[in-house]
Amino acid sequence: MEIITGVPDGWPRDEEAALAVQDELRGRVVLDEPGPAPGTGLVTGVDVAYDDERDLVVAAAVVLDAVTLEVVEEATAVGRVAFPYVPGLLAFREIPTVLAALERLDSGPGTVVCDGYGLAHPRRFGLASHLGVLTGLPVIGVAKNPFTFTYDQPGPRRGDNSPLLADDGTEVGRALRTQDATKPVFVSVGHRVSLEGACAHTLGLARRYRLPESTRHADSLCRRALKEAQEAQETTG
Repeated sequence: MEIITGVPDGWPRDEEAALAVQDELRGRVVLDEPGPAPGTGLVTGVDVAYDDERDLVVAAAVVLDAVTLEVVEEATAVGRVAFPYVPGLLAFREIPTVLAALERLDSGPGTVVCDGYGLAHPRRFGLASHLGVLTGLPVIGVAKNPFTFTYDQPGPRRGDNSPLLADDGTEVGRALRTQDATKPVFVSVGHRVSLEGACAHTLGLARRYRLPESTRHADSLCRRALKEAQEAQETTG
């Protein structure tokens, strides 16, 4: 598997530079579009896996038919970790390789679903928003945990939800129950999708399990690809 060498020209190398990029790009997030109709077209899940000891990050992009949830196409990319670990700035570690995986797709990705956050981020600019601004695609974030925000438990039934709230009371996402009596997931807008639409997309993708099929497929693929990259590196010494 090909290693993407280096980091893109001009990519932030420290926390100060990354914060400045967030400040610049945050104003470009589009919040007034409903986005593609849920259950139509294509939906692409993206996810990453790391091996910090070997300085590797692997990204996977898996395209699904939104109606059947069958896999249409998949792609992976392997790169070097592009940024140190800093809470709130994880997108800078992942995005170059995620973009490379998306670029390897022959089909248009349609709506992109990230295993992470959009507006539900301390600086209102998580991976889903960052990726959306850079690509122009409609992107939503579906996270397993609520990060630093508070919420009331939604009702016990599939589709029940409650606001995910910042300290000032601003709604930054939803705690959404995707299956009866399971833990909720945390949905937030990334770019060019409404919050209602993001929740509807998530429910349409999570028909059998807590996590969307897009996330499940992308997680599985990037883990397999990371193992292959590790084995290849061991072979070459």
